[in-house]
Amino acid sequence: MNENSKKQLKKTGRPLKNDPAKIRYTISFNEEEHARFLALFDQSGMQVKAHFITSCIFDKTIKSVKIDKGTVDFYMRLTSFHSQFRAIGINYNQIVKLLYRHFSEKKAAAFLYKLEKQTAEMAMLCQKIIEITAEFEAEHLKKQREQ
Repeated sequence: MNENSKKQLKKTGRPLKNDPAKIRYTISFNEEEHARFLALFDQSGMQVKAHFITSCIFDKTIKSVKIDKGTVDFYMRLTSFHSQFRAIGINYNQIVKLLYRHFSEKKAAAFLYKLEKQTAEMAMLCQKIIEITAEFEAEHLKKQREQ
């Protein structure tokens, strides 16, 4: 038998695909078209440019998400601030318990009066934060949804 005509199947390596993609095409872009292509590719969120091009050609759905880094950063900081605010509330409860446990009622009441003043200032600060957040949403997030 002729060994060249009879192919031996390999038993090592990656398994063969049933329908491998063997046919390739090339495309050329000028600078403007290339920049536009890269912008669309970045918006799609896909990892492979070939898959993106195939999706465009065969009218598959293309997911395009625009992420504003400033907005994401704002909400990350707001979330961390909120968690700090909650921690202050927990500490507030612990301080009140400790004051009554370790001091006389008169001394504890004096310390609580000071703590109450600080709490009022913190509540005013919280209201300002809520106003700034609402203003930020009105100016930036609503505009992005309209576009």
